[in-house]
Amino acid sequence: MEPIHRGKKLSAPEINLSLDQSEGSILSDDNLDTPDDLDINVDDLDTPDEADSLDFTGHGNELEWEEEQATKEDEPKEEAEPIPEEEEERQDARLWRTVVIGEQEHRIDMKSIEPYQKVISHGGYYGDGLNAIIVFAACFLPDSSQADYHYVMENLFLFVISTLELMVAEDYMIVYLNGATPRRKMPGLGWIKKCYQMIDRRLRKNLKSFIIVHPSWFIRTILAITRPFISSKFSNKIKYVHSLAELGELIPMEYVHIPESIIKLDEELKEAAEFNKVDKNVPQSKS
Repeated sequence: MEPIHRGKKLSAPEINLSLDQSEGSILSDDNLDTPDDLDINVDDLDTPDEADSLDFTGHGNELEWEEEQATKEDEPKEEAEPIPEEEEERQDARLWRTVVIGEQEHRIDMKSIEPYQKVISHGGYYGDGLNAIIVFAACFLPDSSQADYHYVMENLFLFVISTLELMVAEDYMIVYLNGATPRRKMPGLGWIKKCYQMIDRRLRKNLKSFIIVHPSWFIRTILAITRPFISSKFSNKIKYVHSLAELGELIPMEYVHIPESIIKLDEELKEAAEFNKVDKNVPQSKS
């Protein structure tokens, strides 16, 4: 074990703090000379090794920089902006709706059917209680010539069935607006059949009337073909109405939304009917 060097213990002389050069003053000649007993051996002093010395200028900056780094690491980091693909996935995820039809879960791509959601609407109530009027406007169906027609119709079918279940509480009727609908927009036989089969038993039972407004020969043909797999009870609920005035005699029209194209068609049919009536009453001249 290396011996520990201890410095020599020095006794401090008595000092007069006055500023004159009198005896004992700090400005006196006696105190300005170095006394003999202050002969200190510098080699005997305990000094730190070079390895133990710290360059406070350089190391101090390094320590300060490390503290700044630690502070920055402790600060909450801002979330990185998502890449465009991730954002598109999130936006797309918000457009999916999960519904339960017949105790089975389905997902609806709401973005694909956004232009066609007006196809079904609530037309108010009739009679006593919550007897709903459900309006189905075929003119809002997609065109069968578009590329994703079958995909859109599949999702639209789920939307119609799930919306119907939400709208109906008790008895209800369906008003099918067939007018102003070109044949390329008319739903196919398979789509109609699937709708009927997917409708809950409660909805089938509570349906009191299925009114078809402005029926065409095409829709009459479709219904005739579907009779084999449609119950006779349902067939008896089908009624044909040829004008909006006739529809107004059956149900309250206050909350029934009629598209402008159907109103225009109804006026044209009315004018044509009046013209034909006048033409029949005009006597034919004999040649």
